[in-house]
Amino acid sequence: MRGPHNFWRLVRTGATFERTGAMKVVLEQMNAPPRLRLAARVIGKPFAWLGLKGDESLPPTTRAITALGPAYIKFGQILSTRPDVVGDEIAEQLRYLQDKLPPFPTQQAKKMIEEALEIRVPEVYSEFSEPVAAASIAQVHRARLAETGQEVAVKVLRPGIDRAFRRDIDAFYFAADAIEWLLPFSRRLRPRDVIAHFEGVVMGELDLRLESAAASEYGDNTRRDEGFRVPQPNWGLSARGVMTMDWAEGLPLGDNDALDAAGHDRRELGARVLQLFLNHALRDGYFHADMHQGNLKVGPDGEVVAIDFGIMGRIDEYTRRVYAEILYGFIRKDYRRVAEVHFEAGYVPKDRDVEAFATALRAVGEPIFGMDASRISMARLLSYLFEVTERFGMQTRTELILLQRTMVVVEGVARSLDPHINIWEVARPVVEGYIKQYVGPHAMARDLAHVARVMTRFGPRLPQMVEKALIRQAEEEIVEDSEKALGKYGWMLLGAALMGVGVYIGWLI
Repeated sequence: MRGPHNFWRLVRTGATFERTGAMKVVLEQMNAPPRLRLAARVIGKPFAWLGLKGDESLPPTTRAITALGPAYIKFGQILSTRPDVVGDEIAEQLRYLQDKLPPFPTQQAKKMIEEALEIRVPEVYSEFSEPVAAASIAQVHRARLAETGQEVAVKVLRPGIDRAFRRDIDAFYFAADAIEWLLPFSRRLRPRDVIAHFEGVVMGELDLRLESAAASEYGDNTRRDEGFRVPQPNWGLSARGVMTMDWAEGLPLGDNDALDAAGHDRRELGARVLQLFLNHALRDGYFHADMHQGNLKVGPDGEVVAIDFGIMGRIDEYTRRVYAEILYGFIRKDYRRVAEVHFEAGYVPKDRDVEAFATALRAVGEPIFGMDASRISMARLLSYLFEVTERFGMQTRTELILLQRTMVVVEGVARSLDPHINIWEVARPVVEGYIKQYVGPHAMARDLAHVARVMTRFGPRLPQMVEKALIRQAEEEIVEDSEKALGKYGWMLLGAALMGVGVYIGWLI
């Protein structure tokens, strides 16, 4: 239930960070101003005893987040790919959250599988390992099918995860309400809508049937992508709480030493991961929205293998064109066009100055070009973007949240492989190719053909539809004219009525 009782959850969050020592580490790594550090410690210290103790064998930040629950863990996974934001030390600690969390007993997992699939595990799986990976929502076992001998991965949801996640999400809603009340200017960012969007995404991750469908669709879309592979699900051995799919052999994308030892080109891998994501987002409008290192492997043949399809993103064709034009404008340094696209899409209120917005965008884009990417502070860049959006009244676009967040994650992954990667140079061929094919004369011809097909389908009904529309418009005009006439003569009629009443009363007297 959402309500003030969630205040305790938020208090305990701060207290847990203080008790585990994570508060000091986080503030130092993120270069927080001295006054903020002092205020946080003074306020947090008296309540430290209320915090959760956590696993003392873990580093402070990881210890605090794992103690707080699945929603915090999921957030930590995202931050683990951004050392430029949270610092190298915290990023290294948070990588633990991706697939090395404490598992639940294998016997319990087998029992859950048998109940969900109505089978006997020894009869279906000739081999069934202890957990090979345990994340915030589920754990994975390596197994072998008795019938075919094929190696598979069996994913099982954590017991009680649904209820635990709802508890955390409820606390986030309470925090969003508190922020909107205490900081009215934040309403422009629609924090409640942001949390509602992520709630829908994450709750979908708790149904493994949907993940199986996502893997199937994603695999179909990317089947021809060179150097990329998606394991496919076994539908007969999948249910809401269990998913069986092809086993993905490979090295973790986050293990640079192992990649170097195997002879893989990390620079090429970083560029490929970024370009694959852009291709999936722009070309297909369907992309992996949780592309951190724990969900990507490098196969023996050098293929990038994606796993864990619980969070997928989808954007419509119009939004893809807008997004591509914005990226293309930045790449070409055409800030005027970037500004115009924002206005045309309704992202910026029409009463704002296009030229002023273009100038503000120039201040954001210019520092990127001609500079080694390792010298760019993404935290500073995002901070400036926030100032620009606040100044021009832009509202948070909930339909783009997942795309923007994934772009941040993917860039972090690419940078962990190649610290000197220039995202704009790597993105250029993908974006230019999309613009050439989907924005311009070819796109216009396809759009007209689509309109013609729609008109053909509705052809037999068009005369009646047009007639009804014209009748409705005529009726509205009659009503409108009547209302105007009533307004014009209303006072005259009222005056005549009052005069008549006066004459009648005078006659009576």
